[in-house]
Order: sequence, then structure tokens, then C-alpha cells
Amino acid sequence: MMQFSSLTANLLIIDDDAALRKQAKEYFEDSGFTVFEAENGKVGLEVFNKEKPDLVVTDLQMPVLGGLEVLKTLTQRFPEMPVVVISEAGGLDDVIQALRIGAWDYLTKPIAQMPVLEHAVCRALERSRLISENKRYRRELEEANQALKKSLDILEQDQEAGRSVQMRLLPEQGVVFGTYHFSHNVAPSLYLSGDFVDYFKINEKQFGFYIADVSGHGSSSAFVTVLLKSAMTQLLTQYQAQRDPGILEPETVLAKIGSEIHSAKLGKYLTMVYGVVDFVKNQLHYSIGGHYPNPVLLEGGKARFLEGTGFPVGIMKSAVYQRHTVTLTPDMRLMMFSDGIAEILPEPDMAAKENMLLSLVSEGKGTIDYFIEKLGLQNKKGLPDDVTMLALWQMP
Repeated sequence: MMQFSSLTANLLIIDDDAALRKQAKEYFEDSGFTVFEAENGKVGLEVFNKEKPDLVVTDLQMPVLGGLEVLKTLTQRFPEMPVVVISEAGGLDDVIQALRIGAWDYLTKPIAQMPVLEHAVCRALERSRLISENKRYRRELEEANQALKKSLDILEQDQEAGRSVQMRLLPEQGVVFGTYHFSHNVAPSLYLSGDFVDYFKINEKQFGFYIADVSGHGSSSAFVTVLLKSAMTQLLTQYQAQRDPGILEPETVLAKIGSEIHSAKLGKYLTMVYGVVDFVKNQLHYSIGGHYPNPVLLEGGKARFLEGTGFPVGIMKSAVYQRHTVTLTPDMRLMMFSDGIAEILPEPDMAAKENMLLSLVSEGKGTIDYFIEKLGLQNKKGLPDDVTMLALWQMP
């Protein structure tokens, strides 16, 4: 006797042959199945409605109501109900019709050995189990997908809200200090950017500006830009309220910002260029904190990188930075970039990328709009890194 204890189930056997029903009932009950029986299709459907079996075995040729009618009724009401049909050896046409209607398997009479019927029953039950499991998996997957979509929608809303806040922290376009004009563009690789720019008036003859690039991407990096904005605002407030000269000293600003970032233990650091322009003397004082590429100065149609190096800001608690000074001519333009610009320049190595950057600054006469058009940054998504540009120029 074959044992399929893992597939034991409730069976309904419909057959007008009482001896066959008795034999099948005893056999399957010995195998651990629960068996219901009916002598024709009409009674069989009544038993089915009452007992809700897991599988039906039905003869095709029966009085009152035949197996084909039973099969039609069951497949219409329960398309996934496994039904095994039994037919006389000469009833091949009925078997073909039964299979077309939806029978899962068939056997011909006489059934010489009950294990043959048991094998057909167990095979159909296993197939039914797999179908049910697949449906459950699909349902669970759909539910998981819906939950994930909802979470992603919420995350997207949060990211959009965060981006809105971050964008409001950026300075206005078209700001003018004396004869000096500013413009900027921030193209994040994600919703939120780890890049940041700002420019602000310090007193009646000086203004400050900076470009910063926080390590990493996304929300945590964007949070550091907010911290940076707050720290710079505090330094400006200290100057205006107490005449603390720190905001006028680029090397001091980078050191103080670095100490604060390091103490916050955020696992983040940033690269930064901070400059102060005296627009009466037309002098730029600046310091560089590990930022790449260096600022590009365009004068007389020729572009060059300003000198300077330094540790990334926040990577060490007590880093020392150097101050550099440049006299600004009336026709000058100063452009600064985050390192994401190198990711989208097509040249194969860094030296070639730097040469191309200088060429683009010259060709575009130091304008951000030229870079946006030349590099296709209009509403561009999926950038490999944040790409930020800051431009400063004189205009009489």
C-alpha cells in the first residue's frame, strides 16, 4: 500500500458501482484520507456542497446525473477543484470531452489495483497544493509590493519635503554685492543633495561665499549641509553682534567648521572652498579644504585653476588651513564646481578632464548656463554624483 500521509485530504468518490466505492473508501481511509461517497452525480453534488472535499473522483457513466454534468458544474463553480474521472475502456470520446472541460486526470475501468487510483489522486492533490501555494505567494508578494509602494511613496514625499527645505536654504539667484554678481546651480543625483552653496553680505565692503561637498549622498549628507548653513550663520551673527573677526578669515572658518563637524560624530566630512571678497579693494581671500576641483579663474579669456590645498573639513578635529589672496580684475569670472563635474566629463583621465574643464570655462565665458546646455544638465536625473556650480563675476 502506498502512503502519502503528507497529502491526506478529504475525498469524494462518485460512482454507481457500490463495490468499487466500498473498495476505494476502505483503501483510502487506511491511507489516512477521509472519504465521502455518492452513488450518482445528483447525490454527489449534494455531498460536495455539504462536505466541501479537497478532491473529487467521479465516474462518467452514471444514472440520474452523469460525470460530465458533475464536472461542468464543479469547474464552473470551483475552477481550481481537482477532479479525477473514471471511464469505461470504450468511452474515449467522453474522456477527451472531460479533459477539455477541466478534468485533471483520468483512469479506465476496471481499476485493477487501488494504488493506481491513489497515485492519480495524490498527484492531483500535489498539483492543487502547488497552485494554492503559488496563489498565496503571489498574493503575499502583491501585498508586499503594495506595502513597499506605500513606503516608497511616503519616502518620496519625505524626500520631496526635505528637498524643498534644502532648496529654501540656498541663496537667491541674481544677488549683487557692489559690482559683483552671483549665480549657482545644484543638480542632485538623488532627491537630496550633499552639495551646498551660499553667499552673503558681511559688511559694507565685504561679502563671503562658499561651495561645499559632503561625503556620501542622500538624507544624511543633506543633513550635514543644514548643519553647515547653521554654523556659517552663527559665525556671521557673531561678527555682526560682537565683531568676532572669524567670518572674515577663511582659514579660521574652515577650522571652526571642521571642529564642529568632527565633534558631531556623524561619520561625515566635507570638502569646501570659502572666500571673502573686499569689493572696494577687489581682493579675494580664500582657503581650500580638500575640495576638488580648485576654483577656476577666467581673466583675459584664459582660464586657470587657483592654487591651494588642504585637509577635508571635519576629517580631523584640529586641521590647519592656508589663506590665499588674489586681486580681481574687472573682466574676471570665477567658477567653482563640486567633484561631480568630473563624473560627467567624457575625458578618460583626470588630467584630460581638468584641461576640458578649463576649455569649457573659456568657451562659455564663465557662465553656468553654458555648462548646463553643453553637458545636458537640464532636468537631468540619475546623475552619478551631485553636480553643483557657483559663479562670481564683475559687472560695471
